Amino acid sequence: MAKIGFIGVGNMGGPMAANLIKAGHELKVFDLSADAVAKLVEQGAEAAETATDAARDVDVVITMLPAGKHVKSVYLGDDGVIANAREGALLIDSSTIDVDTAREVAAAAKARGLRMIDAPVSGGVPGAEAGTLTFMCGGSDEDFAAAKPYLEAMGKNIIHAGGSGNGQAAKICNNMVLGITMIAVSEAFVLAEKLGLDAQTLFDISSTSSGQCWALTSYCPVPGPVPTSPANRDYKPGFTAANMLKDLRLAQDASKSAGARTHLGAEAARLYTEMEEQGRDGLDFSAIVKLIRES
Repeated sequence: MAKIGFIGVGNMGGPMAANLIKAGHELKVFDLSADAVAKLVEQGAEAAETATDAARDVDVVITMLPAGKHVKSVYLGDDGVIANAREGALLIDSSTIDVDTAREVAAAAKARGLRMIDAPVSGGVPGAEAGTLTFMCGGSDEDFAAAKPYLEAMGKNIIHAGGSGNGQAAKICNNMVLGITMIAVSEAFVLAEKLGLDAQTLFDISSTSSGQCWALTSYCPVPGPVPTSPANRDYKPGFTAANMLKDLRLAQDASKSAGARTHLGAEAARLYTEMEEQGRDGLDFSAIVKLIRES
């Protein structure tokens, strides 16, 4: 079993770290929230005083951070993970960030002789708790192979997407599809309401015909057809609208950088920005149906 430093043990990182403890690994954890750290200490982890401390004298460093600026702050500089990790350490960043930052940090790690992959996740808090996350990984074949056993303790689907940054590219492309399809499904249900078509009837038809998609059959945005969807819990989030907007903005930044045309992605970002402006971004992203219904 390995000694692992885990930096960022909040809503997602906390249960991910807990699954590593259950798998028998020795963890040293750090987070700005003392309560988040305390929960893991109760499960057998050691509390690190700083992020730098969490990176010292461990075999693996895993990070789950909010944005690219936080990843740069934690990894780069004299007090960063890269400068303080032991020789040969493996670095795994599971944050969802911009592709350019992921590649910059990976290059800095390689320059110091460290192994690193970017491994953003899909599956939300329920997937983190159940250990069924999907990891989309960018890095060399060798670094991916080294990281895979640790990822398997936290997830169900571990996919190598190519070189450094490609994990982030896969994540933002996937979530752009999800953001767009959730809007399409929401528009269809709102239109059905106005035409006098029952939601369950539309679900029964579309879920078995050409309208079938994950946003409909697993996460239906109206109450009733899918009992486990957030629509039946007043849109208590599994994945917040704020997080969806973050990913859509990352996709727009990447499309501009790559010279790609993503018209529907841009419109999806605009609509989720409206949710943010209305103070609804703490709701589940499927609550976009409320905005569409009121438009």
